[in-house]
Amino acid sequence: MELIQIISMLTLLELLWLCRGAYGQDGSWQTAHATFYGGSDASGTMGGACGYGNLYSQGYGTNTAALSTALFNHGLSCGSCYQMKCNNDPQWCLPGTVTVTATNFCPPNNALPNDNGGWCNLPLQHFDMAEPAFQKIAIYKGGIVPILYRRVPCLRKGGIRFTMNGHSYFNLVLITNVAGAGDVHAVSIKGSGSGWQAMSRNWGQNWQSNSYLNGQSLSFQVTTSDGKTTVSYNVAPSDWQFSQSFEGSQF
Repeated sequence: MELIQIISMLTLLELLWLCRGAYGQDGSWQTAHATFYGGSDASGTMGGACGYGNLYSQGYGTNTAALSTALFNHGLSCGSCYQMKCNNDPQWCLPGTVTVTATNFCPPNNALPNDNGGWCNLPLQHFDMAEPAFQKIAIYKGGIVPILYRRVPCLRKGGIRFTMNGHSYFNLVLITNVAGAGDVHAVSIKGSGSGWQAMSRNWGQNWQSNSYLNGQSLSFQVTTSDGKTTVSYNVAPSDWQFSQSFEGSQF
């Protein structure tokens, strides 16, 4: 009986350790600040340093944010999700929470002090939110507000999407609509006539392979920051063309 109890306790501790490690932190609230950009329809948030392009058609909508250097992780944080709420500012805070996806980079402005315009300077943790998302937790006139935030799993409809860009010998694949941890940290590609090959991250969530893969059906292996991996076999048929998108498996 004691041995069973010890095993059960070890299993519980292992599960707790995994939960703490998932999504990069233990789920506890952390302090930061938030501003907003992009206009009332968030049209100014399109494009961005993650490479997602049209955030409407990609399914991210207006619940998005640009991350400061301290959070952006050189683009590896693209696609991660954060729940946030306004924190202890009765004049500007609204009740409730909002969950946003990291889709852009908020660059530092070292010409301005950290507490007066240089909101995204190191070492500050800052979210420049799409205006509609900001207004779910704070009043527009507040401008900048203190917040609490935490990493949460991303919820997505459908499978991971792979958009083929580039040209022969330069396959640039944009990876979007990733559930779970959301932020992709490793990708491999396999043609029907070749073996698995690791891809390198070009920028944002654009991953590249310099192999000639024309005329082959393509499979992808995607690993997120929590170490989980999913494989989409033959997601692109052998007659795939550049600029096409294909939907694969999901976390």
